[in-house]
Amino acid sequence: MALMAAFTTLDGSIVGMYLLATMVAGVMVRKYVSRVDHFLVAGREMNVFLGIASLAATEFGIVTCMYTAQAGYTRGFSGSIPGILNAAAMFVVGWTGFCVKPLRDSGVITIPELFEQRYGKFVRWLSGVVIVLGGLLNMGVFLRVGGQFLVVCCGMDLGYLEIAMTVLLVGVAVYTIVGGMLSVLVTDFLQFIVMSAGLLVVTFLILGEIGWSRLVEAVELHHGAGGFNPFIHQDLGWAFVVSNLFTNIATVLTWQTCIARLLSAKDSKTGRRVYTGTAFFFVCRWVIPGIWGIAALAMIDPSVVEGIGLQFGERDGTLFAMPYLLAQIVPAGMMGVLVAAMLAADMSTDSSYMLTWGSVIYNDILGPFRRTRWSEKRGILWNRCIVALIGVFLLFWGLWYKLEGNLWEYLQITGAIYLASMATLLIACCYWRRANNWGAIAAIIVGAVLPVLSLSLNLFVQVPLLDENGAQILKDGAAATQGLVKYYVGDNFVNIGTFLAAGVAMVVGSLLKTVFSPGPDTPDLKEGTP
Repeated sequence: MALMAAFTTLDGSIVGMYLLATMVAGVMVRKYVSRVDHFLVAGREMNVFLGIASLAATEFGIVTCMYTAQAGYTRGFSGSIPGILNAAAMFVVGWTGFCVKPLRDSGVITIPELFEQRYGKFVRWLSGVVIVLGGLLNMGVFLRVGGQFLVVCCGMDLGYLEIAMTVLLVGVAVYTIVGGMLSVLVTDFLQFIVMSAGLLVVTFLILGEIGWSRLVEAVELHHGAGGFNPFIHQDLGWAFVVSNLFTNIATVLTWQTCIARLLSAKDSKTGRRVYTGTAFFFVCRWVIPGIWGIAALAMIDPSVVEGIGLQFGERDGTLFAMPYLLAQIVPAGMMGVLVAAMLAADMSTDSSYMLTWGSVIYNDILGPFRRTRWSEKRGILWNRCIVALIGVFLLFWGLWYKLEGNLWEYLQITGAIYLASMATLLIACCYWRRANNWGAIAAIIVGAVLPVLSLSLNLFVQVPLLDENGAQILKDGAAATQGLVKYYVGDNFVNIGTFLAAGVAMVVGSLLKTVFSPGPDTPDLKEGTP
């Protein structure tokens, strides 16, 4: 089955003008980058409106659009529950200042830097390693998913996938390497405007083409009552809701792209207002692409969706249902606006992620080994080199790793590599006097081991997929398989177990130190401590 050619010269011109404007805006701020804190946290001068636009743009990329649309296609309206939980967590944390106020007032650049004040230098280094490991594995699929969207949506030949991935990377890397966080904030603002306009236009186009009633009917037909209630959905249930609740709270508290905006704010009050102001957007980032996915469910034959997946060498084609739908219904000229909006979403996400993981490598993995403080010029050079190397890793990972199964579940399990432990360490750092380095190290190890083990087993250990009668299901002449952990346990239970185990490890490790290595209590984190 050939992909429909939908991209015209007019569309290409629109996309080209957008890319040129973005590159010029990102590069122009280079002259304002003279210190490392300019590069990493924009000199801590970010205001509320720029912060809201930047955070919203960062947390909505092509990969976001793809996994939320896949959730709509495979789970109906119930698939949007992570967005509702994310919005609630973002608002409550911003409103109360829970953890984020003492974090911003501490004056640090990264979370591991804060941990050194409480737990020591080794914990800072170890947490930095875990953050980078989880962050890069999480981001590793971004380029490939973005390239797949462009190929399917624009009707390109599949041979252009690698080219699309490389172009995406180079475009983002140039202005990120040159201008750091200043470039990211400036381009994010532009990208937020383009992205928002594109999302609204395409949503109205889809609703005008299909109608709301047809979306509801499609969910009822394919998912029944579970398509509206996640607790009774056959693939979701309470474990899915609880798992996402833990994940979203931890994300708001410790996900470095969120924290980077908090730490770039003028003060903790500004950072908290950014959180509360962005909260509603996190419902929209799940609901709007979710509607696109449900529309694909209503309009596209499942066999067509399966066929697209096979073209990419993947058994599950549900990830490509939404971009294929857009290729069918979005007219010429409007397709250029759509692609520009998606590129805006993708570039804002990729640039922020590259910068934030790079900041941890520079500040917390390499930093503890520096005998003397680097000059500002040398520090900026090192940061630019690190961002470039991250880009190379992402390209090769995207080319090598082929995602199997649900995209959101992959992102959730890789994110848990550091979310569970870092959230535990941060809460204990701010509010538990008896927390110490033994507990911190135990939480980091336990929190990382479980999801890494799960991911490894899902990748390398396969079991036959059986039907309800115990017979092996054959597909295209070969046994359909899935990961061992996914088959016998489920990613949601692994995720819940990881958070609980990290918390227990922190408590047990900290108490054991008081028994075997007694000493004075570690003081609580003081607000404003440098």
